Order: sequence, then C-alpha cells, then structure tokens
Amino acid sequence: MSNITAMILAGGRGKRMGMLCYDRPKPILPFAGKFRVIDFTLSNCMHSQIKNIAVLADYQRANIMNYLRGWGNHNRTSAIHSLEPKDASYKGTADAVYQNLDYLKKHGSEITLILAGDHIYKMDYRKIIDFHKKSGADATIGVAPIPIEQAHRFGIVQTSGEGRVVKFIEKPSSPKSNLVSMGIYVFNTDILIKRLTEDVDEPDSPHDFGYAIMPQMVQGDMVYAYKYGDYWQDIGTIEAYYATNMKLLASTSLFSLNGEWPIFTEDYDLTPPQIFRQGIIKNSIISPGCVVKGYVENSIMAPGCRVEDGTIIKNSILMGNNFIGRYSIIDDCIFDKAAMAEESCFVGFGSSQVSKSFGITVVGKGAIIPSHTAVGRNCMIEPHTKYNDFGVNMVPCGSDVSPRPPLKAVLAGKR
Repeated sequence: MSNITAMILAGGRGKRMGMLCYDRPKPILPFAGKFRVIDFTLSNCMHSQIKNIAVLADYQRANIMNYLRGWGNHNRTSAIHSLEPKDASYKGTADAVYQNLDYLKKHGSEITLILAGDHIYKMDYRKIIDFHKKSGADATIGVAPIPIEQAHRFGIVQTSGEGRVVKFIEKPSSPKSNLVSMGIYVFNTDILIKRLTEDVDEPDSPHDFGYAIMPQMVQGDMVYAYKYGDYWQDIGTIEAYYATNMKLLASTSLFSLNGEWPIFTEDYDLTPPQIFRQGIIKNSIISPGCVVKGYVENSIMAPGCRVEDGTIIKNSILMGNNFIGRYSIIDDCIFDKAAMAEESCFVGFGSSQVSKSFGITVVGKGAIIPSHTAVGRNCMIEPHTKYNDFGVNMVPCGSDVSPRPPLKAVLAGKR
C-alpha cells in the first residue's frame, strides 16, 4: 500500500511496568520467548503490505534503534525508519507525530496510520483502512470490547447506531462504556496535519491523541469506530505482561505465533534448544540456545537460558540468558535478562497476602540470588542485586531487595 504511512509510537517509559522498564522501552520487552512486543505491530505492517513504516522512539531510544537495525532481514519489501525527537523529548503522543511532520509531508501519503508499539495482537490494517475510506471518515479509531472493570485504563469510545464516534474520554474514573481505543488510528493525512498544527498552539494541551486530539476531533470532524473482534491485549502492567504470556500456554488456539500470519523477530544465530536425557518439558516454550537438564512446566524460556540438574521451573518466564543452578525451585516468577539463581534456591515459595494473580516474584535484570536463598511470593529483587545486598538467606513474601544505591534511583530522569 504505497499511499500509506504507518507511524509507530514507541517512546513511552512504561512506568507501570516497574523494574522491567527501568532501562528499556516497553516495546522491546521480550515476549513469548524469542519475540519482542513491538514485533507484533511491525509484523502486522509487513503482512498488511505497508511499505513505509516510521518508529518514533524516545525513552531509552538507543536501545530500540539498535534493535530495529537488526530487524526485518526476512522481509525487505518495507522500509523501517527510526525517528528521534527534534526537541529534547516528546511532550505527548500527538507531539511525537508533530515533531516528525516533515517526514510525513515528504512522503506525501494520503492516509496516515498511527499505531501503538506495545500491544499484542494480529490485525490486517488493510481492513480498517478500507472501512475508513468507505465511511468517508476524517479519522477512524480501532476499538475493542473489554471487561468494564478494566475500562478505566483506556480511552473510552461511545458511538451512534451507524458507528460514528459521539464521545471519546481518556481513562475515565467511571467508564460508561466497555468499548475502548486500541491505540490504532487512521487519519486522512491533511486533516491530521491540520489538527496537530492547531494543537501545538494550545498552551494548556497535553499534546496527546487520547487526551487532546481525538476528543476535539469527535466534536467537529467525522470520526468513526472500527470494531475489532479478535484477540488484542494491552500489557501495561507487570501482572498483565505475566498473564498474557501464560495465556499463550493455556490455549494454543488463542493466539498462534506462526501459521498464516507469522510474527517476525530479529534473527538469532543460535543452535536449537538442547534438552538433556534427564530434562523434562511440559506445556512450555523453549527458545533457541537454551539448555534444559531439569524439569520445566508451564513456563517460557527466551534464548540463551540454562536450567541445571534437579531444578524445577513452573509457571515462570525467563526473559533471556538466565542461569538457574542445581536443585533450585522457581515458581510464579519473572526472571529478567541475565538474572541468575545459584544452587539450591527457592524462589516464589509460601503464600502471598494478595491473590495469586498478583503474587508474582520479579527478579530484575542481572540480579544474582545466592546459593541456599529462599525468596517468597510477591517479591521484587531489583536489577543488579548481588550477594551482599541480601543480608539474609530468606526473603519473606512481599519484600523488596535492592542494590546500593537502587538502580531505580540511579536511572531516575535519565533517557
């Protein structure tokens, strides 16, 4: 589709993701083993035959740009461009596109597709674009129904009988509808440029699509809702990230990573996973470069993980290059990249004071849990925590363990 430009918003800090996004942008979080979150949006663009794709990076922008350089060797039919802020940073999602209007104007596309880079779904964008053109809309919003109790975390859409949007409210405290914005917008490019230019002159505007652009356009422009009925998931919290990964294991029919609409990712120059004779795998995703000598059940292992003899991994996510020593037990955990548990560790033991779905223990990037250490449920082991940071060999449920000084404080305010 040569007259379409896709702009992927990938600049957010992912604050609700806590330590998983201290020093990485949420779009490049590892997901489902060998994938990254942004792979889903990029793959949708590829399959939809969109030739011109721009990724708007900001927070930890060097990380996402480095990732994109190695992405897409499987498909050279589309051009992927990384765009940085012209100012120090983007003030909001609308400002991100405004700061790159010269790029948009240079390509002269009739239609501009604005996409979030941090959602899990498969979608043929040609269908929403066709809907947009046939409806005569100035803008079209991709929407999906969700449980009403979750709707306060999203932009809420109310429509007339013919599908025109009559109200758009970003993250209301008491939602009146369970129809939410998917972070997918189709614009007539000339209208988009005009509305962004108007918005930049508003001193009190948050310069955001959800809080400013769409509510204003609903009042004066033709804005329609395109209802999407297939799988779509926002992973805005650690709990949602964990649950979405686990759902892939619970039902293979829920969301296929391959099939007729495969998800592309970076190329890994790694050997197939090595499962030793004593190794047992049940209902798990084991990525290239992994070595399994122990028991792995209902878990996901990203590339380069190693599980030693006598070890049990259950209901957990290993995000890459993790080492789990002999005779350890890991249950209901997320181990960020290069996090380790040495010999005879028990991580995720006991009963959390909160519900099981919120009882996940997270071990931060590069942290090392010393041998013979027990860590309870609902614990946070901060990135790069090492031996002397623990002090004791039993960490009670609900506790935090931090290096000195905590990495969160060191990285606060840094880009």
